[in-house]
Amino acid sequence: MDEAQARDVLAAAGVLPAAAGGARLLSLGENAVFAAGDLVVKVGRDAELLDRARRELDIALWLAEADVPAVRAAEPKPRLVDGHPVTVWHRLPDAVRPAEPRDLAELLRVVHALPAPAFALPPRELLGGVERWLRLAGEAIDPADAAYLRARRDGFATAAAALIPHLPPGPIHGDALPRNVHVGPAGPVLVDLETFSADLREHDLVVMALSRDRYGLPAEAYDAFTAAYGWDVRAWEGCAVLRGARETASCAWVAQHAPSNPKARAEFERRVASLRDGDESVRWYPF
Repeated sequence: MDEAQARDVLAAAGVLPAAAGGARLLSLGENAVFAAGDLVVKVGRDAELLDRARRELDIALWLAEADVPAVRAAEPKPRLVDGHPVTVWHRLPDAVRPAEPRDLAELLRVVHALPAPAFALPPRELLGGVERWLRLAGEAIDPADAAYLRARRDGFATAAAALIPHLPPGPIHGDALPRNVHVGPAGPVLVDLETFSADLREHDLVVMALSRDRYGLPAEAYDAFTAAYGWDVRAWEGCAVLRGARETASCAWVAQHAPSNPKARAEFERRVASLRDGDESVRWYPF
């Protein structure tokens, strides 16, 4: 789904107060996210994401009832428009500053203290999207690279299932990065709730450890994160397993963009090569 296709779905949904063509595109990935007026609208890539859209709205209501600072839904149920799930959200006030790792840590402490909701949260299927992303990549990537990632996925899935956690399992955000925190006039709030899960709390902490090692997060920023949270996941013997699983998933996620974006293909090839070589010093770039 490219921007033009997403705008067509947005127009067909008829949820914005003005013409869809004037909506601002905020991001384009598995969802195209548009903003206009007081609303934000997410257009899912295809109907496979409908159940996830339903769950994200349930999670938003649960977090609102628990008074957790998070984005709030403007409609309680998703729409299915031309085969695409569409969800509508209240637009947040403009950010007063970029989110920092310590902001994320403070929100994670709140989330990790929550009891389970009345509805079932799924486990964090970190590797569950690998097959779909590789399928979307098609012939744009080397079949040998796809086979390598499938084998790596299977190995890390088995290893992760045997982990003994340090923290008590429970609700997690699932994609805990500063980009999923918005700092408005009232303080930091969580956004992008679709990966909320019930699983090892360590999943949320390994993300930032990988950001330090692969994506150039300064050591002092990571130290501020661990200080605010109160624990460094790198002290846990299972850290390498969850890190390896996330690297595998992150590599496959980029692959889905390779057919239409040469930069994505180059980044995918960089990542796969570093995994094959076992070189943890190779810098990866956000995409």
